[in-house]
Amino acid sequence: MKFHTEYLWFNTKKHREYINITSEIAKILRKSNVKEGMILVSAMHITAGVYVNDAESGLIADIDEWLENLAPFNINYRHHMTGETNGDAYLKSLLVGHEVIVPVTNGKLDLGPWQQIYYAEFDGQRKKRLIVKVMGE
Repeated sequence: MKFHTEYLWFNTKKHREYINITSEIAKILRKSNVKEGMILVSAMHITAGVYVNDAESGLIADIDEWLENLAPFNINYRHHMTGETNGDAYLKSLLVGHEVIVPVTNGKLDLGPWQQIYYAEFDGQRKKRLIVKVMGE
């Protein structure tokens, strides 16, 4: 079995952003020369997430609104007693999840017809990274 690991770095312009990383993940897969296996894509910060969904702008806005409704900014979070003000970002990350595993078939990401891989940033405007680990033959 072969393994290939790379990191992607992000420093978003906005506090919350949703970045389509499918093409970058496909490039990493090609470099790995893995034809059959899986690829793990995992945010390495607990105020960010990774998910698979449609690349439709209205849906992305709906996801952002849904997350804000479920985990709104609130200055009264107990986490803020530590001196931080990003408690909502931790909760949004829990809702989205911090990683996905995508199957690899015939050397390609085996996604559904509309599926794309997204990095979700909930406490941006600072440098963060994501690990991509390809495993297979």
